[in-house]
Amino acid sequence: MIGRLNHVAIAVRDLDAASARYRDTLGARVSAPLALPEHGVVTVFVELPNTKIELLAPLGEASPIATFLERNPDGGIHHICCEVDDIQAARDHLLSAGARVLGTGEPRIGAHGKPVLFLHPKDFCGTLLELEQA
Repeated sequence: MIGRLNHVAIAVRDLDAASARYRDTLGARVSAPLALPEHGVVTVFVELPNTKIELLAPLGEASPIATFLERNPDGGIHHICCEVDDIQAARDHLLSAGARVLGTGEPRIGAHGKPVLFLHPKDFCGTLLELEQA
């Protein structure tokens, strides 16, 4: 069911500074910022040969990233994202196996324009897991 690693997401306070660090220090190719109001974030993707790093900054006071940064003032890894071939089938399988899907349980469109779901970190060794339709 689970496919390739799509990205590792890192919460940051200053998206411009974080983007510059990855671009200028590591020589990485960095995308333009993309605001996702429905998720409460602004995101930038650092492109690597085999995957991506997603830099996340809060968009508004109610952002889940703002809450994460309150608990983790220096930022840090927020979630990992893996691809699945069929997000609805993956959701149904996970629910039948006792995993908890966050939110309404219905996929929402993510930063890549594809449906995504988030799984409760307590069900996956303390790690927030995002599933993205491949």
